[in-house]
Amino acid sequence: MRPHATASDPAAGDVTPAVLAIGRPDFPTILIDTLRSQAGVGHCMVFALTRAGAASCLLDIGNIPTGGDLGAAYAGQFHESDPNRDALFESEGNASIVLPSFTPRMYGARYRKIFFNDSHIVDKCATAIWTGDTCFYVNFYRVTAQGRFGDAERARLQAIAPAIGASVARHLQQAAAPDQNLAALFATRAPLSALTPREQEVCRRILLGLSSEAISQALGISLHSTLTYRKRAYERLGISSQNELFSIVLRLLAGPWHLN
Repeated sequence: MRPHATASDPAAGDVTPAVLAIGRPDFPTILIDTLRSQAGVGHCMVFALTRAGAASCLLDIGNIPTGGDLGAAYAGQFHESDPNRDALFESEGNASIVLPSFTPRMYGARYRKIFFNDSHIVDKCATAIWTGDTCFYVNFYRVTAQGRFGDAERARLQAIAPAIGASVARHLQQAAAPDQNLAALFATRAPLSALTPREQEVCRRILLGLSSEAISQALGISLHSTLTYRKRAYERLGISSQNELFSIVLRLLAGPWHLN
């Protein structure tokens, strides 16, 4: 998987719904809907693994009825025999982790029976990201009725996985309101932090889907002022569209960073 989504990456904007749902109760539903529409994912599970040896299932959403049982079994003991474990624990820093493509022979017989054969899982992809001493391990599955990931689906999933992983980690670490998350991003991360406070307020509301008229009303300023702040912000960022603004935010989410 590529380590980062960039502003020039057309796949970056495809995960915008999940990014804007960070901190909201409906984040899991929006996440799986985004993964289904973009890469045909049937089910998503997220595990937290610590360097101290603890494991827990933090998210289980999709079309596998026994997902909860699988999550508990994995966290209880099977995480220790996961063939991806070495790749996860040998990684350093906060960049997205590249994991091997799924093949059944990677797994032991008992693991394969419980987590694939009995559950009708026929394919999986995975990404992960460390934040401090916790690894957020994000798994994407397909079941028998769907068949394996096609080449196009796998390529698309690999393209969006870094931003998805970073969004999942941020959501699970701090369930703040989406505007508060965006405010923190604008306050601390270049190039967004170079904007004036009013330009940041306008851009955050653009990201939340508000029209120029709605932004003017929310901030108590004229439409002309809103358009002026937007123009100045875009000029500072070297962009000319809302999609490019989304791409900057997604690039920052997918890149190396610390979540507090």
